[in-house]
Amino acid sequence: MLKGIDPLLTPELLMHLCAMGHGEWVAVVDANFTADFLSQGKPVVRLPGQSLERVSRAVLSVLPLAVDVAQPAAFMHVCQSAPGHRTAAQQAVVELVLQQGFKEEHVAPVERYAFYEKIKTASVIVQSGEGTAYGNALFCKGVILL
Repeated sequence: MLKGIDPLLTPELLMHLCAMGHGEWVAVVDANFTADFLSQGKPVVRLPGQSLERVSRAVLSVLPLAVDVAQPAAFMHVCQSAPGHRTAAQQAVVELVLQQGFKEEHVAPVERYAFYEKIKTASVIVQSGEGTAYGNALFCKGVILL
């Protein structure tokens, strides 16, 4: 155990998050996501039984969001839904980003197949136990100024 570190952050996940550089993306995906297929050999860390919100909260507790990217956070938009529609899990992610000092326009809804393409550029995929459909998010790592 480490003092002040969310216990959900496993040593493996912390290693991958720490190794990421500025501008790299981490994906937090739901239990039904085709993580192994889309990872193309990149690390997949599984946190079964945990919600999208819980895993995203843990990741964002140590990962600064990029301030030089127009939309450093994203979620998979529900197919054939109205613009602005969000599931409860997606809204929870937006709320987490707002708590980091960002605005709603900094969170992009990304069409399903475009999201799959964006996943291919992620440095690490964290598979949660989220059971609701479209429970997927992306976060771009920023810099920490010392």
